[in-house]
Amino acid sequence: MERAIPILPVDNLYLARLFYVDGLGFHVVYEASEDGVTGIMGLARGAIGLTLDCPMTGHGRNVCIALEVESADFYYEEWRHKVKVDRPLQNETWDARTFDLTDPFGNTIFVIGPKPSQP
Repeated sequence: MERAIPILPVDNLYLARLFYVDGLGFHVVYEASEDGVTGIMGLARGAIGLTLDCPMTGHGRNVCIALEVESADFYYEEWRHKVKVDRPLQNETWDARTFDLTDPFGNTIFVIGPKPSQP
């Protein structure tokens, strides 16, 4: 299996864990940190993988990642009660259903699912 795993810059691994693990339901695959604040952390939720890096140097900031999921509605209903959603669910003209949120470090998470079929 081949896949891409985005690396997101964060300012505090402890706060990142609260957002991604407690808020979005990811689990920690690995963590290398001596103080719980700086270092690197690998996360997974199903087939979605993310790496969080603090402090990430030599790369850009304010990343936007797209998570392609089977049902944007499912993730929206789960996550909207746990974290602030920036843009609610909407049907796109390009046959997708999307919403987005921003993590505590300014990274945008754009969730894309198929548009539900019409009866």
